[in-house]
Amino acid sequence: MSPPPFRAEQIGSLLRPPLLLDLRRQVDAGRLPIEKLHEAEEAAIRDAVALQESVGFKTVTDGEFRRRSYHSYFFGELGDVKPDYVEDTSGDAPGKRGHQPMAVINSRVQWTHPIHVDDYRNLAKLSTALPKITIPGPCALHFRGGDKAVLKTAYKDVDQFWDDIVTAFRTELQALADAGCTYVQMDETAFAKFGDPEVQATLASRGDDWRTLIDSYIAITNKVLTGLPPQLRIGMHLCRGNRGGQHHAEGGYDVVAEKLFNQLAIDFFYLEYDSPRAGGFSPLRHVPKGKSIVLGLVSTKSGSLETTEVLKQRIEEAAKLVDLDRLAISPQCGFASVDTGNPLSMTEQEAKMRLVVDVAKDVWQDA
Repeated sequence: MSPPPFRAEQIGSLLRPPLLLDLRRQVDAGRLPIEKLHEAEEAAIRDAVALQESVGFKTVTDGEFRRRSYHSYFFGELGDVKPDYVEDTSGDAPGKRGHQPMAVINSRVQWTHPIHVDDYRNLAKLSTALPKITIPGPCALHFRGGDKAVLKTAYKDVDQFWDDIVTAFRTELQALADAGCTYVQMDETAFAKFGDPEVQATLASRGDDWRTLIDSYIAITNKVLTGLPPQLRIGMHLCRGNRGGQHHAEGGYDVVAEKLFNQLAIDFFYLEYDSPRAGGFSPLRHVPKGKSIVLGLVSTKSGSLETTEVLKQRIEEAAKLVDLDRLAISPQCGFASVDTGNPLSMTEQEAKMRLVVDVAKDVWQDA
């Protein structure tokens, strides 16, 4: 398992310090210049990198501290585009199914400048660990609105939308590679949600067959990935929603596994596996030789700490289907996919991060 991925991985986002959230609210209200927020973000990122190093991770992220959510900033830099519009959050609560955010596409998607190159460069200056940049997947906008959202305002042709998406993502990834970045995590939640009957019904109600979307999304993602510099390692993270301890879908990887692992031009996957909602390990039998799996066994949705024994047992179970030397461990998702974070404390977050590293060291000699 030539890293990345590493035996112990951190998925991306970290809980924001309360001061950072307060400063952002003041900026939004016009009571504080944005430069003050940027200064605070830089200080918080230094602390986040130091935390990841002290825990023992061999790769670090910036905690996504400059973003309101894991994907909103990226898409917002591509035009008048919003991937996470939520009309009604009434009834949403930790541990429950939350309302699925929807996409609003008011302009064509267009890459005009590097989006995360400065984030990579700043990270590289802060740590000797390998910087990892996290970006959303190219199919997120379409999954959250379908052809109707694409054609409502900005486009008359869905094929033109996909061409714009592919161009924008390829250009950003090339810009990151040109800057020296060698590690990118692509957060594409759609594939993990296709196994949920409720999601399937929602897609059907707007005229989409989920089986067809699987093929389309694999084809689009492969267009993005084909021909990129070989030194750029790209893994795909899959989960079923992670907003304030809520989820957006349930069901295993069974319906997508064979195509996902064998047809998608991705060498390693970070898979959510922290609860029964994710199903069992059986779909891992489709993982071909040469591809690796990072098992997201530690939940970020609550502060309850898993035990070393149970985590090691689960790794042993997965190793019956994928060789142990092609496995790793991580939290199931980020700790704050949106800036308000999940319902756990900073202390609980650190304990979970340390648990991931400690288990990895127990299981793999090269951790």
